[in-house]
Amino acid sequence: MGLTSALFGGKLRIALVALVLVAAGVGGAYATGVIGAPSVDRVDNRFAGVNETETVIETDLYVSNPNPLSANLSGLEVDYGVEMNGIQMATGEKEGVAIGRGTTAVPLRTTLENERIPEWWVSHIQNGEHTDLVVDANVSSETLGRTFEAPEITRSIDTDLLSAFNSTETREIDANSPVVSDPVLYVNETSAEWGESTGERTALELTFVVHNPKPYPIAVSELGYDISMNDVDVGEGTTNSEYVIPPQSTETIEATTYIQNDKLDEWWVSHLERDQTTDLRIDFYANLDAGGTTLRVPLDPLTYEKTFETDIFGNKAASEGNETATETTATATETATETATTTSTATATETSTDTATATTTTTETTTTTTETTTSATTTTSSDGGTTTTDDGLL
Repeated sequence: MGLTSALFGGKLRIALVALVLVAAGVGGAYATGVIGAPSVDRVDNRFAGVNETETVIETDLYVSNPNPLSANLSGLEVDYGVEMNGIQMATGEKEGVAIGRGTTAVPLRTTLENERIPEWWVSHIQNGEHTDLVVDANVSSETLGRTFEAPEITRSIDTDLLSAFNSTETREIDANSPVVSDPVLYVNETSAEWGESTGERTALELTFVVHNPKPYPIAVSELGYDISMNDVDVGEGTTNSEYVIPPQSTETIEATTYIQNDKLDEWWVSHLERDQTTDLRIDFYANLDAGGTTLRVPLDPLTYEKTFETDIFGNKAASEGNETATETTATATETATETATTTSTATATETSTDTATATTTTTETTTTTTETTTSATTTTSSDGGTTTTDDGLL
């Protein structure tokens, strides 16, 4: 009796809902409480390809229909926006979406112009190597006359690219020249911090504490540098200041080096191609005037290397097969106008290597755990004809 009651009770409810829909229309059914409001449960993003100029991002918005039968709501629009450090990085929308019973995955696709990456980089450095990510998504219905917002998604990216340069280890500098004995200098301490960041370039302020063991003065007439990220040259140049280190004395040398921000879009391509991993490297050389002779000396013991990783959308583990995420859905049917959607980014994982020693190599490793999520459901989706546009950067 209980089973029969439940069975016919469920059928009766569906029949009543259908009757109300026919009699009053969807808007009236919603007003009377028969039709429940759709909602956005989740937003998933992934990189789907990158070339010299564009990054392709695919997004699934999971829209939930709480009603016991399909609610083909005309004028249903799904959209979201992404901000990083208050910068609107991307927006997207899809119109004419019809959602079935349960949860429907609404697929979106957009392209990101790589030339806009430097704007985010500047904000990240100016904010102390920290990025706040905010993703907002919602569903709007002309029929229901309402917008239903998804829970706000917030994440963080934190990096530490320079701290491993700070060292009090003494390193010998050899000239490898017959006119002067080695070591010609000792570097007793190094330190680094970010300087002024503009739209054009990012400054690194470096300090070297140098000791002259010779009985004569040594002049450092030029200090040159080369900065690369994944073998992409992002900065090179020389300092203009000249330092004279008295005999058997110690002097502090300060130098400003620069990353050219217009090179960062090329770096970004390499970063994604290497599964969001970057090897930062800074090489130095110096022109020394010692005992009446000018020498160009590679400063190999001061070479700085640091490897860092990012997990922009928080799903690297899933893309590597360490995460399974499925959800029960009905199939999405769309008559569709699609304006693309981009979601930018999330937590960073870092590994650092500092090779600043003539005789020794110091390795520092920092690992930030990556979050892995598992849910036990099944997802199906279908996408109608779409066109995409991108409003922002990553």
